[in-house]
This record gives sequence, C-alpha cells and structure tokens, in this order.
Amino acid sequence: MLGLDDCLAEVMAIPGALDAMVVDHTSGMAVAATGADGDVDAARSAAAISETLRVTMDGLAHSAPGGTVRVDDMLVTTDKGHHLLRPLETPFESPLVIYVRLDRERANLALARFRLQAISRQLTT
Repeated sequence: MLGLDDCLAEVMAIPGALDAMVVDHTSGMAVAATGADGDVDAARSAAAISETLRVTMDGLAHSAPGGTVRVDDMLVTTDKGHHLLRPLETPFESPLVIYVRLDRERANLALARFRLQAISRQLTT
C-alpha cells in the first residue's frame, strides 16, 4: 500500500504532470499536494475540484437509469492543460480524489489514465 507522499511522487512521475493533489471529497480539503507553482492556491483548488466532481456526479445520476452512477475518472481539457480526476473508494473515513494537472503539449492522456488507475489501486489496497 502506498502512502500519500509516495502516491503523489508516483503521480508526478507521469510524463507531463505539472502538479497533483489528493483531495478529501467530502470536505473539499487538500489532504496532500505537490508540484504546484506559486500561482495555485491548493485549498481553493481542492474545494473547486471536489465541487466539480460532486456536480458532475449529481448531473449524471439524474440522467442515469436508477439514479446512480459511479465515475471511474474524469477529464477536463482547457486551453492551459488537461485535468484528470480519479475518485477513490477507500477504507478511510471519507472518499478521496486524486487530481493531476497535465501539460497539454507533453502529456499522453492514455498513459496518464492508465498510470493513475494503477496508482489508485496501490493506494487503496
């Protein structure tokens, strides 16, 4: 089982990774963060990431048969980069989300998704 620091080190080893966070999805607080430059407010970003995921899941649940949906990962592409979120079902008190911001020019999205999936398995087992 990976610790949070090891998890973030593995995420930052993904080609094109610019910064990464582990976010408590319930509270919207950053549990751990790395790589962020001085322009990024980790606490504010964590709250926004948690809210974005919550709203997306709620919206999808309304359009899904039975009203339930489980998101494996979520990708948002902006003019400045790719934002990849991976919710985790954990034995901890609250669900976590791994977030990584990727350089749009250098990142390989398929590889990033594959690596994030493997890292999330290591963190939760």
